[in-house]
Amino acid sequence: MWKRCFGDPDDYMELYFRYKYRPEDTLLYIEGSEAVASLQMLTYQFTFHGVEIPVIYLSGVCTLPAHRSRGYARALLLESFNEAIRRGVPLMILVPQEEGLMQWYARYGFARTFDSGSEPLPSLKELLDRHGGNLEAAYDEFNRHYREQDMTVQKTFTDFKAMVEEAALFGFPEKKSLTGMARVIDANRLLSLFASRRGNAVSFHIEVRDPLIPRNNLSVSINDGSHGLIPKLQAEINHVTRWLLGYRTTELGEPYATLFPEKLPQMHYMLE
Repeated sequence: MWKRCFGDPDDYMELYFRYKYRPEDTLLYIEGSEAVASLQMLTYQFTFHGVEIPVIYLSGVCTLPAHRSRGYARALLLESFNEAIRRGVPLMILVPQEEGLMQWYARYGFARTFDSGSEPLPSLKELLDRHGGNLEAAYDEFNRHYREQDMTVQKTFTDFKAMVEEAALFGFPEKKSLTGMARVIDANRLLSLFASRRGNAVSFHIEVRDPLIPRNNLSVSINDGSHGLIPKLQAEINHVTRWLLGYRTTELGEPYATLFPEKLPQMHYMLE
């Protein structure tokens, strides 16, 4: 299915399925006796306002050409939300391959929260050369750098090995941050974490609307109005996602720019 839908070379597929594929992280849609659609739910850590939380990265979402336009990808996507809830994962991220897909995911509550980078990322080859090819030493430097970055997908040593092998397959091409989207799965958890990290710096009341995840339809106060008259916000889940990740919030004006400080969310080295 992956080969037919994406046409990736065999050596890349071997690497991806060796490092990333797990049966328990795969959703399949079966029509009759044939698997006709699938997606992968890859778990990473993500630094959210200085605290690492688990995220699910959706990868390999595809439907065989002869079975498209029947709602199979939609069914798998909605089930992935349920699975994220069962696993206690509060945020989901992905990298759409084209503008049309970004519009499709937006219908399911995803918001653009990651921009493509204008500057090259640190070269993996230069990093390896600097440490004489020692993967562990190279990873230690890589990890120290990115653990200091907020709103960033973090990588394990195994992730790093896969990244290096993928880069070597294609001659260590220049890499940049990726355009990506995110979706809040557990609004209460992330709002509570956001409030705890902001301390008494902000107060507001928010009503969240989410037609696809009922538990996200909530009304909560942040800091209980300790600042007197507080803003009352109403928002769909995609707007809440953008605010909590601090994506271009200064463009929104007040009160959003003050309530939700602008960040620079980054997604990179995702075996793209």
